[in-house]
Amino acid sequence: MQTARRLQHLLTMSVTLNSGVVMPIIGFGTFKIKGKELVYKVLDSALAAGYRSIDTASVYKNEEDIGTSLKDLLPKHGLKRQDIFITSKLGPKDQGCDKCRKSCLQSLNNLQCDYLDLYLIHWPGTQGMQPGDTRHRELRMQSWTDMVTLQQEGKLKAIGVSNFLQHHIEDLIKTTQHIPAVLQMEYHPHLVQRGLVDYCRSKGIHFQAYSSLGTTTDNNTLLTDPVVCKMATQRGVSAARILLRWAVQQGVGAIPKSTNPDHIRDNFDIFSFSLSDQEMVSLDQLDDQSHLCWNPSQVL
Repeated sequence: MQTARRLQHLLTMSVTLNSGVVMPIIGFGTFKIKGKELVYKVLDSALAAGYRSIDTASVYKNEEDIGTSLKDLLPKHGLKRQDIFITSKLGPKDQGCDKCRKSCLQSLNNLQCDYLDLYLIHWPGTQGMQPGDTRHRELRMQSWTDMVTLQQEGKLKAIGVSNFLQHHIEDLIKTTQHIPAVLQMEYHPHLVQRGLVDYCRSKGIHFQAYSSLGTTTDNNTLLTDPVVCKMATQRGVSAARILLRWAVQQGVGAIPKSTNPDHIRDNFDIFSFSLSDQEMVSLDQLDDQSHLCWNPSQVL
């Protein structure tokens, strides 16, 4: 019975992507976490807390430190490479034929990996171009074609996109007949993109949220929202856990980040409770379409 419960618990903590790869529904985000000592410290805390998915990107400038840290930390925690899920992303400056391949191989080298579990196009546009430039489409198609080839070669287990809207994704599918495995997007109760989530679900694309807890900027009101805080107080949990549980309870992945060991542990502890239907609706109703991060709506 205990084994069956453990198996069910593990199943609720993961999702099977359309490529057949199993991905933890909660990952550890590393945006703005830099420096060898800090990266080592937070990854040590994350692995100890139970995280088995690590999200990075070439533009985060921390891939090398993550790779070096994991080389030491995996044995320390009794883990092997196949026990963890590593995501990285193609930077906007590296869109296009050959540049994409070169950047991906550099990420593999930085992370000291033979393969990546997931590789995403970070942004639908290309750095240095105006949002309305028609070359954005051509270059991301070239990148996507390169990524399909890299997946066929076994260097990428799954491929997907980040910050893409429905028309960007439809264009990819129509042109290449290859459906992304994941869409990573800003998503929280102040920016409920239900139509996009439903679209992804209809296509078998896993929707993964970033900035679930907001940002470190002054305009972030998610963690202090009165509705969120009231629920947290009533349940005796943190506001962060309410926000993360709201996402995961919809089948939406999340990649919270923190450099505080206590917060790292707390953010992972979201499987011991669930929100009522009314609580979920109350959080949905906080939506005011507030973008805390990038808005790709102007990118052709």
